[in-house]
Amino acid sequence: MWIMQNNAFLSIVKPGPRDPNRAGNLLVRARVRGHIEAVFPKAVVQEVPGRDYQFRAYLPTEQVGMAIAMNIEAIDYGNFKSSVKNPALHDAYACVWGVMAQEQEIPPYETAPRKRRRFAVDPRNPYVNDARG
Repeated sequence: MWIMQNNAFLSIVKPGPRDPNRAGNLLVRARVRGHIEAVFPKAVVQEVPGRDYQFRAYLPTEQVGMAIAMNIEAIDYGNFKSSVKNPALHDAYACVWGVMAQEQEIPPYETAPRKRRRFAVDPRNPYVNDARG
């Protein structure tokens, strides 16, 4: 699951079947230093160069759920992208917004269905068919 908060982008998954940290935990991953700690201040974060997500922490499933729920309850903005203060994170989210907007049957701010339902995939993007997550 991807979680996009106004101060952190996280990927949350179940640890692999042979992972010794699997029992009762989720693996919280981030691409940017500090994003895990922004949501989980007491997390012990590992830096793992050479992986798809450089920063990782094993956290109890219940703790992850409670933190995400608290962040949902704390929403006080009417526009998510405008609530993102970090310019690089804002721009990344704007790109995701644009790509996902292309999946919408009727484009944002228009009234007629689009003729093409899916965005064009750039064949030069090395990550398009990457199933590693």
